[in-house]
Parts: sequence; structure tokens; C-alpha cells
Amino acid sequence: MTADEWAILGFTLRTAGLALLLILPPGVALGWLLARRSWPGKTLIETLAALPLVLPPVATGFLLLRLFGRRGPLGAPLYERLGLDVVFTWRGVVVAMAVMSLPLLVRASRVAFEGVETRLEDVARTLGAGELRVLATITLPLAARGLLGGALLAFARALGEFGATIIVAGNIPGRTTTLALAIFHRIQLGEDGAALRLMAAAAVVAFVAVWVGEVLLGRGRHA
Repeated sequence: MTADEWAILGFTLRTAGLALLLILPPGVALGWLLARRSWPGKTLIETLAALPLVLPPVATGFLLLRLFGRRGPLGAPLYERLGLDVVFTWRGVVVAMAVMSLPLLVRASRVAFEGVETRLEDVARTLGAGELRVLATITLPLAARGLLGGALLAFARALGEFGATIIVAGNIPGRTTTLALAIFHRIQLGEDGAALRLMAAAAVVAFVAVWVGEVLLGRGRHA
């Protein structure tokens, strides 16, 4: 691989990692709420959380473009108060990756929490443990394997994100080009050798992340 291709790989790994850090707290919290609580409108929240999985990625990207543009309801305050642009920057890449990978994290978190025996939590409460202590000492440790597996699957999804990213961030060399965008660009230019090298790099990283994630999720289900 060339130095430029290594730079693209590094940029993709960094932005995917940032996207995972961004969605980890809300994704795990939402998974816990869906697994442990019932409230009016729960089905609506479940549907909204899963929507990026079934919507065309370019449609999700267009929605994000309208939300985070300089005149959008989220982009305007960020630009006017903090001077931050999201659209057509690396921040747009992170936002697109985060939104597209969030459903996988939420689903895996929900399954992980549903796999924890509520009887163990009830026993801890009868012994005087508060809700936070039960969560920290019983629920999270027992669900940790499934949570980690879900996080790795979400990371792998972020690595391969294309449709929403190209709408929100574009394909600006040295600024917003990810592995998926670079592969598409190389194919358009007829540079098959470069495209194959980038595809191989993407395949190796994604394979490792998905394989480890599936192993952890499988062991969690077995446990």
C-alpha cells in the first residue's frame, strides 16, 4: 500500500473509533431501557432506533445534511455559537458513521441485557444494593461480553459506511475520504489495483472486528 492509502486507512480507523465512542453511552443506555423498562411510546423508540438499518443510506445522509447544515436545527447553533462546521468535514464523517452503526449497538446491547438473569439483580436488591450498585456490580459485568461484541460489530459497520457519508461529508481528498469512498473513487478512475489494495485492507480490518464480535456474542448467548 502507498503512503496515501495508509493515510486513508488511518483516517477511517480514527473516525470509526470516534463514532463508536460517540454512540457507546447512549447506545448502551437505550439497550438497557429497552430490555428492562416499559413505557408509552416504547415501540416508537424501537422503530426509530432501527430505522437507519432499513432506510436507504443516502436518505439518512440527506436528513443529516439538512439537520447539520449551517442553517439546520442542529448545525446552526454549532456554527453560530462554537464556530463548528459539520457538513463536508471530518465531523460529518463521524456523525454519518455514528448514526448508521447505532442500531447494531442498540440491538446487541438489548440482547446482552436481556440475557442477564433478573433473579440475580433481585437477590442483590434484597441484600440492600441500590439500583446503581446493581447495575455496576451485577448487570454490566454479566452483559459485558455481549456489549463488547456489539461495539465491535458497530465499529465494523462504521468502517464500511458509504451512502450517508458521501452525502454529509463528500469525498474531499485528505479531509473526508474514507476507505469506502476511496474504493469507489479508484473504481471510477479505473485504478483497479489501488481499489483491490484498499478492498483487501478493509476486508482484513472488518473481518477481524466482525469475527471477534461474533465470538463474544456467541459466548455471551451460550453463557
